[in-house]
Amino acid sequence: MAKHTIVLVPGDGIGPEVSAAARRVIEAAGLSVEWVELPAGAAAVEQGLENVLPQRTLAAILAHKVALKGPVTTPIGKGFQSVNVQLRKKLNLYAAVRPAHTLGGVKTRFDNVDIVVIRENTEGLYSGLEQEVVPGVVTSLKVATEVACTRIARFAFRYATRNHRKKITVLHKANIMKMSDGLLLTCARRIYEAEYPNIEYEEMIIDAGVMRLVQDPTRFDVLLTENMYGDVVSDLCAGLVGGLGVVPGSNIGDDAAVFEAVHGSAPDIAGKGVANPLALIMSGVLMLQHIHEETLARRIESAYQQVLLEGKTLTRDLGGQAGTQQFADAIIAKMR
Repeated sequence: MAKHTIVLVPGDGIGPEVSAAARRVIEAAGLSVEWVELPAGAAAVEQGLENVLPQRTLAAILAHKVALKGPVTTPIGKGFQSVNVQLRKKLNLYAAVRPAHTLGGVKTRFDNVDIVVIRENTEGLYSGLEQEVVPGVVTSLKVATEVACTRIARFAFRYATRNHRKKITVLHKANIMKMSDGLLLTCARRIYEAEYPNIEYEEMIIDAGVMRLVQDPTRFDVLLTENMYGDVVSDLCAGLVGGLGVVPGSNIGDDAAVFEAVHGSAPDIAGKGVANPLALIMSGVLMLQHIHEETLARRIESAYQQVLLEGKTLTRDLGGQAGTQQFADAIIAKMR
């Protein structure tokens, strides 16, 4: 088995705890790995570094091509720019892939949900181009380029083809934002018609789309969105299957990929050993698939599914009393 070098960014809050659990599970599955542990976010500040996203962390991810990242804190309304947004821009991680599927043992309102949200990750309102033009008046610029819209559309169709998905739904607001959202539609139609007529294709206005999602999520397969819509819709889809603690996330570019838990850093429970590490473990499964370790990915996936179905060793958010490392131990035991 080839040895992999993977950058580990534990994050802050509960990040170090869930990262340690995910690392143990991945190693127990049999991955031959050298971890390069580096800081980002509040953890970098606590280490006395001036930048919340240190250059050495960026350089290591570019050098080794893959990273597993725990949650990091983002101040609201003030303070430093989101580390996650900076990471995506600086590494050009233009495609966010957020699967949400029903898990046995996790009670939800719906059964048989299996949705993947593919989100353009570098533009839109998250470009961060804001200014106060006069006192009390703030503008925020939404950016859309043909290059980025074409790139994410092609990524979505490739993903659907490689993963045997049948349909792509583009969620948009082109009835109002005719040029920016309209550009995404133009690019998606062009890719569909010229390259992927084998995939079913539809377009849906975002507000109608989210209404239909909560009525019957099983009618959807792959959702393609611009940046902000994808951020909101992917959390909505997580809610359909049990919440942010049971869904993985990945950020993919041409030169690197970062796999992360998409929930927050939960500082209120940090250090108590009660956080659910499943989201980061599931993100680790996506990472293993990305580096072509599919057998190990299936081993971990089968193990956590068994633990969830048994229901004996669950964290508090899943209705149990197990701690972070106890939950990881239960998964590891299923792989022996």
